Amino acid sequence: MIKSKIDVLIPAFNEENAVGKVIADIPKDLVREIIVVNNNSTDETSKNARAAGATVLFEPQKGYGKACLTGIEYLKQKESKADIVVFIDADYSDYPNQMHELVKPILENNMDMVIGSRALGKREKGSMTIPQIFGNALATFLLKVFYGARFSDLGPFRAMKFQKLLDLDMQDTTYGWTVEMQLKAVKQKMNYCEVAVDYKNRIGFSKISGTIKGTFLAGYKIISTILKYA
Repeated sequence: MIKSKIDVLIPAFNEENAVGKVIADIPKDLVREIIVVNNNSTDETSKNARAAGATVLFEPQKGYGKACLTGIEYLKQKESKADIVVFIDADYSDYPNQMHELVKPILENNMDMVIGSRALGKREKGSMTIPQIFGNALATFLLKVFYGARFSDLGPFRAMKFQKLLDLDMQDTTYGWTVEMQLKAVKQKMNYCEVAVDYKNRIGFSKISGTIKGTFLAGYKIISTILKYA
């Protein structure tokens, strides 16, 4: 059996205390390369990521989606292309050792995309704010109404066949990245599913859900993205 080439993309903005822990917990027997995209951090994120063994890219334009797009461009330039790309946050709120379960439906059932659902897994108390929980419920409801999609979460911990990801022609540079990926996958009739993943309190302060402004902007962008492609 030929082993699949799995690369991991980690967008990171000022996560010096967490990024090394994320990298350390990623199953090294599973992945080929770990890429951290430093999204204009002002701390030691890059230094700590390199020390933990990751490849570090720098993206000066802030934005979650922008960092992801930079990582994808790097993967496109590799002579040996990835079979699967895994996305995970740098704040250590996910459990990287659950990556085996995340990619299993792709490897064994030919899924194109797998979303790690926090709604289906165990959430540590306080790991998601009330606006986050409500926003996810509203977004997944709208995805069902407008696209007939079956999702319970917009969780950032996800895996996708690399070529299928390229076929999506991702565009969003900010908070609408995750929902754009999911709705485009549904519109292109790709095979997708969810797996339960656990979730814990992040290290440090959230730049999105930790502020009223960030929460509002994220919610607005997610809903507007859903309506944009309807």
